Amino acid sequence: MKVVFFGSSSNVIPTIKVLRENFDLKLVVTTEKSDGLVPSFCKQNKIACMSALSLLDANLKSLILNHKSDIAVVADFGLIIPDEILNFFPKGIINIHPSLLPKYRGPTPVQSAILNGEKTTGVSIMKIDKEIDHGPILEQAKEDILNTDTAETLYKRLFEIGAHLLLRILRSYFEGSLKPVAQNHSKATFTKPLTRQDGYIDLSSPSLKVVNLKLKIRAYFPWPGVWFKTKLNGAEKIVKLLPDQEVQVEGKKPMSYKDFLNGYQEAKEIVNLISK
Repeated sequence: MKVVFFGSSSNVIPTIKVLRENFDLKLVVTTEKSDGLVPSFCKQNKIACMSALSLLDANLKSLILNHKSDIAVVADFGLIIPDEILNFFPKGIINIHPSLLPKYRGPTPVQSAILNGEKTTGVSIMKIDKEIDHGPILEQAKEDILNTDTAETLYKRLFEIGAHLLLRILRSYFEGSLKPVAQNHSKATFTKPLTRQDGYIDLSSPSLKVVNLKLKIRAYFPWPGVWFKTKLNGAEKIVKLLPDQEVQVEGKKPMSYKDFLNGYQEAKEIVNLISK
């Protein structure tokens, strides 16, 4: 089975390994620059790799077409696949999505699940169609959300699960014994892209709730982070709230609440507010 893979970030390395070791991986397409983790991994393992900021590039389309692959796989890619590329592959394009679709479609499923206080989430292997995370499901696996999970740790774990799930089902799908099942679109929920401003909190707001704040710290780590502005030692500073009861003052290394209190006289009121 000839495969093209689209993906970026350290989260997709397990998927690349599965495809390389078990199928004929012809090409990896990534949004990372040539010195990024995915291109570096591909170079070390002699896998053809191309960096692209757009899938509308004629050279990229030609390269994909020339490989004449049977199927493509997408994980943590970040770019919309245009119809022209969708139609390149006889068996279509398979996506590893870190939620139990149709719940949490879109770009931030893990952050949204943690922020909403969910206890479980999962991974869906689905066939891409013209709408976002809308295509039929091939397989799903549930996974608990731990009290210590951040977006970073949960994404990593879900994509590892997704890579193993892909290995288990891809050949069956290719041979026709595994049939995709349509989603129940009436139960779909959607997530939105995050901006840095989404992590801003107003410590003076009467609506600030510590329970929600703790969920937000986990959901928004490592980016965009939860942060606020305050005066420390006479100067206005940006302060980030980190998991495990740590803070990071602008220009400083992360520190515990205790060290924060020792270093800044004004910190007592802040720590009381965020840890009560």
